[in-house]
Amino acid sequence: MRFRHRAAAGFATLLLPLAGLVGLASPAQAAANATASFTKSSDWGTGFGGQWTVKNTGTSAISSWTVEWDFPSGTSVTSAWDADVTNSGNHWTAKNKSYNGSIAPGASVSFGFNGAGSGSPSNCKLNGDSCDGTTVPGDAAPSAPGTPTASGITDTSVKLSWSAATDDKGVKNYDVLRDGKVVSTVTATSYTDTGLTAGTDYSYTVRARDTADQTGPVSGAVAVHTTGGGTTPPPTGDKVKLGYFTEWGIYGRNYNVKNLVTSGSASKITHINYAFGNVTGGKCAIGDSYADYDKAFTADQSVSGTADTWDQPLRGNFNQLRQLKAKYPNIKVLWSFGGWTWSGGFADAAKNPAAFAQSCYDLVEDPRWADVFDGIDIDWEYPNACGLTCDTSGPAAFKNLMAALRAKFGSNNLVTAATTADGSAGGKIEAADYAGAASSIDWYNVMTYDFFGAWDAKGPTAPHSPLTSYSGIPKDGFTTADAMAKFKAAGVPAKKLLIGIGFYGRGWTGVTQDAPGGTATGPATGTYEQGIEDYKVLKTSCPATGTIAGTAYAHCGSNWWSYDTPATIAGKMAWAKNQGLGGAFFWEFSGDTSNGELVSAINSNL
Repeated sequence: MRFRHRAAAGFATLLLPLAGLVGLASPAQAAANATASFTKSSDWGTGFGGQWTVKNTGTSAISSWTVEWDFPSGTSVTSAWDADVTNSGNHWTAKNKSYNGSIAPGASVSFGFNGAGSGSPSNCKLNGDSCDGTTVPGDAAPSAPGTPTASGITDTSVKLSWSAATDDKGVKNYDVLRDGKVVSTVTATSYTDTGLTAGTDYSYTVRARDTADQTGPVSGAVAVHTTGGGTTPPPTGDKVKLGYFTEWGIYGRNYNVKNLVTSGSASKITHINYAFGNVTGGKCAIGDSYADYDKAFTADQSVSGTADTWDQPLRGNFNQLRQLKAKYPNIKVLWSFGGWTWSGGFADAAKNPAAFAQSCYDLVEDPRWADVFDGIDIDWEYPNACGLTCDTSGPAAFKNLMAALRAKFGSNNLVTAATTADGSAGGKIEAADYAGAASSIDWYNVMTYDFFGAWDAKGPTAPHSPLTSYSGIPKDGFTTADAMAKFKAAGVPAKKLLIGIGFYGRGWTGVTQDAPGGTATGPATGTYEQGIEDYKVLKTSCPATGTIAGTAYAHCGSNWWSYDTPATIAGKMAWAKNQGLGGAFFWEFSGDTSNGELVSAINSNL
């Protein structure tokens, strides 16, 4: 939780010339006397503006009209005007309004919409016939395909196969329906459905479409239960298993809330800390409004599989977290405020704890997203001590702040805090009244990582998250065991202490010695920052070559890294259980592998 990595979201709008008219079709009076044509009027990369024009080419008035078309997967209508537009999967239907259904001979009416994606409409019908004014042949609908069979079932995917349908004019493609809703249209007699939730029941059917775009009856249904954990009850036992999700991870890291589902991690955690809200002017404040509640996610980025629209009440990460909680009702989400960068703001907050607590409550319980959050986490990393800046609020400031938050948020909300793990004599644990504040909090996230790193550019090399001390450790008291012992000795109950795991490594370059304690020339190269790298990268780029003090290290070429692996996490979880700790937390989800192997190690061993 030491650093923020943020990237600016870029926006560009490119106006394109009118696209050529595309013929399409739908039901309402004989379309042989009318046509419907489509124009893409503008395009801004992630979306476009579209317009349909319905023209009466006959000799008598048309009293109503309906236009139907298909969009490819990933393209959708986000808003429309002068027509009522609905959809079933990728099939879209537009019906006239009360004021524009009647079209005189030779006249035309238009309706428009904004779309997401880049696809173009196909299979158009106007009032049941072709949009180019020809009559759809009165052939028979296709037969039902064979009942699908399921194979290759994983936590998040399944392969479906079925026998072909028959039709007198030929089968064009098949609609695949999950729980009664179309999820894809394919030409083959097989389809792999992805992005599913572990430990969940689904029902699949298939229906055929012929060359006239008629759909036949659906097939028999096949039941599928994905592997992995279910959504309720909580994964195992009563231990807290909490991960940090960073608001800025959706930018350069391209890590969305949906990745918690596809990795299988969502079924193995109990809590999420959303990081970070800002602390400024003595108040809680939004950290990044675009990421938090404004960014529009496309269907393939969304937990629900549905694209955000421009006019929906809530978008961004908050809406994605809402969708995640709908799938995993046991997960609790806390909004975390502060962090290393914004911890300096707590000095003003400490001057009036009640006013600060009120501002936080008003923000967390904002009606737009009150259902998303189950409490608040305070990440004041150096109360009455020095960090990015120096704080002189006094030893009672932290206790007073947490007491005010508990008084305001009440017993129905969680109130937690991240804390230092400096267990040295006279260190940061002794600088604030953590024991006195313990009665106001549900638990402490003790940041038992970042003890050592390449901010000491010349070394000595040392594991950044040692569980216990070892001969040659650069500073006494900089271990998980020392930190937990100091908290417990001060009077903090063990069950209110969570062990912290970093899903990343810290490293040096210019190192010749395999064992810890070697000299270096500076920080090793990292993807986002010098001296730090995600576990998912290090596990293959610099595999562990040894362990010390309950954590792993690796010497590859001239680089030396330390990080936790599934094996060392298993050892730390066993230690945490023996100590009677309340559970574990980690920073942060995006450092894990795509199949969530570190989250799995925490879950299976805690």
